[in-house]
Amino acid sequence: MEQKIAKAHLRQLRMTPRKVKIVLDLIRNKNAAEAAAILKNTNKIACESVSKLLASAVANAENNHGMDVDKLYVAECFVTPGMLKYMKRTMPRAKGSASRILKRTSHITIVLKEREG
Repeated sequence: MEQKIAKAHLRQLRMTPRKVKIVLDLIRNKNAAEAAAILKNTNKIACESVSKLLASAVANAENNHGMDVDKLYVAECFVTPGMLKYMKRTMPRAKGSASRILKRTSHITIVLKEREG
C-alpha cells in the first residue's frame, strides 16, 4: 500500500536559508502538534513563517488527502536558496565608494506523513 504524503511550499521568503535551517532542524521527525508547540515557543524570526507553513501542510493533509491529523509527523523539511538568488543593494562606504549587500531569499518545503499503527 502506498503511503500518503502531504506537502506545503513557501517560495521566495525574504530570509536567508541559514536562519531558516536552524528552525527546521528543531521540528524534523516530530509529531505535527509537537512541532507546532516547538515553533510557538522558540524565539527565532523564522518561526512565524515556518509555523504558518506547517499549519498549511496539516490543512492540506486533512482536507485534500483525508489523513488523520493526530497521526501526522514531519517526515521531511528542507530549505533551498531562492530562484532569485539575492537582491543586490549598495551601501555607501568611505571615500565615495560603495559596497554590495546581498539580500537572500529562501524556498521552504514541509512534507507530512502518517505514522504506522
